[in-house]
Amino acid sequence: MQLVDPRPSRAMPIRITPLIDVVFILLVFFMLTTRLLPTEHLELENSTASRGTTQGEPRPLVVLENTGELSWNQQRWQVAELISALRAAGIGELHLKADGAAWLADFTSSLSELSQAGLQVRWQRTPAKTGSE
Repeated sequence: MQLVDPRPSRAMPIRITPLIDVVFILLVFFMLTTRLLPTEHLELENSTASRGTTQGEPRPLVVLENTGELSWNQQRWQVAELISALRAAGIGELHLKADGAAWLADFTSSLSELSQAGLQVRWQRTPAKTGSE
């Protein structure tokens, strides 16, 4: 006496419709719950100002302009020129401040080039001014 029916000899087709339904439900869920921001408007915040006082000479301030150029000592520089000038001045640490209208890609590339040159870089970003200000 056999309690279980034997399997049919032909292959069982795989039904894809329920799988597609689940994938679409997950897609809609993640689309509705994810907050997408353009990368050029990513707000960077540095909370080092709330720490204690620092001693010694102040670090020079290098400002990334919205044109992608860096300004230091009231001059505009390309990154390679600025690295040479900082080395000639014996500067190993600096603050990199991004203008509120500066592109994130310019900031990231400038920060990485300065860091790769052996400079210790601290950074800060000034928020972009809105039309109401």
